[in-house]
Amino acid sequence: MKFTFFSVLVVIITAASCNNATQPVTETLFTTDTLKVVKENTPVASTVCYASTGNNTVNLKLLINGSSVTGNLLYNLKEKDSNKGDLTGTLKGDTLLADYNFMSEGVQSTRQVIYLLKDNAAIEGYGDVEEKNGNMIFKNTRTVTFGKGVKLQKVNCEK
Repeated sequence: MKFTFFSVLVVIITAASCNNATQPVTETLFTTDTLKVVKENTPVASTVCYASTGNNTVNLKLLINGSSVTGNLLYNLKEKDSNKGDLTGTLKGDTLLADYNFMSEGVQSTRQVIYLLKDNAAIEGYGDVEEKNGNMIFKNTRTVTFGKGVKLQKVNCEK
């Protein structure tokens, strides 16, 4: 009996010490898994380009990083002055609202632009504007309408 009791005691102590040894491994695996999830959810910047078809040339190139957007915009509309510049803005859902800094006829200007990015298209929005601090901005972005103006199609970006 003494030998059996002693054997059982050794088995219990061994099992208890083995159980404690595996606990930190479990915690380490959980921490590693958590780090992987954080890395997978980190936004990756992507470049997207849109262009017009027909008599008017409009090219829009966007670098989207989460909700932050930068890019270039070129308007060369028939019988109007062309302008070219940079834009900086934010993407909320499928709507881009940005400040467009451009040069036209030797004059540097800034105005807001708004595009609906949907179904492989960028549709420019129009609405009432006002001058504020020398820049043209929308009076109310909620009243902007889409579909009456320039519609750009998604294209491959040229390198």
